[in-house]
Amino acid sequence: MYTDILINATPYENRVALVESGNLVEFYLERPAEKGLVGNIYCGQVVRVLPGMQAAFVNIGLERAGFLYVDDVHISSAEVERRIAVQGNDISCSLVEPAPAVHDASAEQPNIQYLLKEGQSVLVQISKEPIGGKGARLTCHITLPCRNLVFMPLTDHIGISRKIEDEDVRQQLREKIEQLRPPGIGFIVRTVAEHASCAELEADMEFLLLLWDEITSNCCKVAAPQMVYQDLDMVLRSARDLVTEDVKQLVVDSRPVYERLLSFMQIFAPELQDKLIHYDRETPLFEAYGIEVDISRALDKKVWLRSGGSIILETTEALTVIDVNTGRYVGKNDQAETIFKTNMEAAKEIAYQIRLRNIGGIIIVDFIDMDNAQHREDLFTAFQDAIKKDKNRTNILKISEFGLVQMTRKRSLENLNQMMCEPCCYCGGEGFIKSRRTICYEIFRKISRNAAKNRGKNVVIEVHPRVAEMLLQEEPQSIEMLEQETGKQLTVIPVNDIHISRYNIAWNA
Repeated sequence: MYTDILINATPYENRVALVESGNLVEFYLERPAEKGLVGNIYCGQVVRVLPGMQAAFVNIGLERAGFLYVDDVHISSAEVERRIAVQGNDISCSLVEPAPAVHDASAEQPNIQYLLKEGQSVLVQISKEPIGGKGARLTCHITLPCRNLVFMPLTDHIGISRKIEDEDVRQQLREKIEQLRPPGIGFIVRTVAEHASCAELEADMEFLLLLWDEITSNCCKVAAPQMVYQDLDMVLRSARDLVTEDVKQLVVDSRPVYERLLSFMQIFAPELQDKLIHYDRETPLFEAYGIEVDISRALDKKVWLRSGGSIILETTEALTVIDVNTGRYVGKNDQAETIFKTNMEAAKEIAYQIRLRNIGGIIIVDFIDMDNAQHREDLFTAFQDAIKKDKNRTNILKISEFGLVQMTRKRSLENLNQMMCEPCCYCGGEGFIKSRRTICYEIFRKISRNAAKNRGKNVVIEVHPRVAEMLLQEEPQSIEMLEQETGKQLTVIPVNDIHISRYNIAWNA
C-alpha cells in the first residue's frame, strides 16, 4: 500500500488530502477566514468557576469563553499514560502549575474551586475547536509537538508511543530521553522517532525548550486575555505530522508553498525532503487524482455499497447515527446470508466514512438485525479490524442483539459537513419544512380566529407561489367555506421573494 499527500494551496483556502492506494482516506481544510485554533496557547482569565460542573469558563479573547474541566487542570500519572496511548496555584508570569501527579487511582479528585479563582490568569491551550454553540475546550497541560517529540513542560513524565511495539527499542528511547532532558519536564516520543538518533532527538528537544522559553516570556509581557503562541498552519502541520517513511510523495501545486515546505523539511525532516514534489501541470491537482469527486461524495447523506445496499449518516450536535439498509441487494441464497453480507460490506464502508468525514463524539451504528450469534461476532471483529486504520482514539462496545454498535471517536476538529456546509436557509438545519397544505390550514385558522376582531371586509393573503397554487387549485372549496363563515372576501397574492413557510395577512376595508 502506497500513501500520497496532496496539497492544493490557494490564497483563500488550503486543502490537504491523504490518499492510500489511490483512495482518499483523510481530508483537511483550512481557510484564512476560518483558521483552526487547536494547539494555540493563550494567557487567559478565569471569568466563572462552576463547582457544580467541576469546570470553569476562561476568557481567551475569542467570541465565546473557553471551557476548562477540572481534569484538565489536575492530572494523574495514569491519565498521562492514557493520553500518550492516544497520542493549581497562581504563580508569576500568569502560569498555572499542574497539581502533583497522583499515583493512587483512588485518591480524591481536588475540587475546581480550590484550583482556580475568578479573575485568575492561566496559561491554557486549545485542545478542541469551538463546535456549534460551544466554546473551545481548553487544557492547562501544554503540549508542544515537533517532528520526533512532544514536549510537556508542566508534566514530569517520559512516554513512548504505543505504536512502537519493540520493547528493546522503547527502553532505548526512554534512556536517551532521560539522559537528554532537564529535570522536572516531560516528553513523548512519537512513532516516527522509532529509529531516530540521539542527535535528532537532542535537536528537537533544544528547539522545543527555546520555544517554551519564548512562550513564557511572552506571557509575562501581556495582559490576559491574549494569544501567546500560534501553532503551525495546516500545510506545515501536514509535513510535520503526516509525512512518514511510508509516504511515497508529498505533492504541492503552489510554488511559494512548495518553497515554504522545502525550507521547513530541510530543518525538521531533511531525510524526507526528496518526497516533496511541485505539481505544475495544467489539470488541477485534485481533479487529476480524482479527489474532487470523492469530496463531493463525502458530503452525501446516503452512501451506496457495491452490492446495492446503502448506509445513511445522520449527524446531530451530540451524536451521529449510521443506518444500514439492504437497498437494491436481494442476495442469492437465503435472507440471513443476504443480511450478513450487507452488514460485512457496510462495516468496512462505515469505518472508511467515519475517518474520511472526521466524525467524532458518540456514534451509533444500526446494522441490520441478525439472529445468528456467530454472524454478530464476525461482524464485530470485521468492524474492529476496519476501524484500526484510524489513528484517532476510538472505543467500541460489543454489538447488541438489536444489531446496534455504540462507539466513541476522539473529536478535536469539526467534521467535513460542519467545515464545508451551513444550515439550510429554509429548514434551518432541521431537514424538514412545513408542508404546503399545513401552511394553508394554518392560514385558515388564523383568519377564522381573528375575523371577529377586524372590521375590514377584504382579506389579502400574500404567500409563496407554490402555496398560492395549492390554495387556488386544491383548496378553493375551503376558501369559499371560510368566506361564508367569516363574511370576508379572501384574495390570494403570490409573492416570489417570500419564504415558503412565511405569509402575510392584511385586513382591508
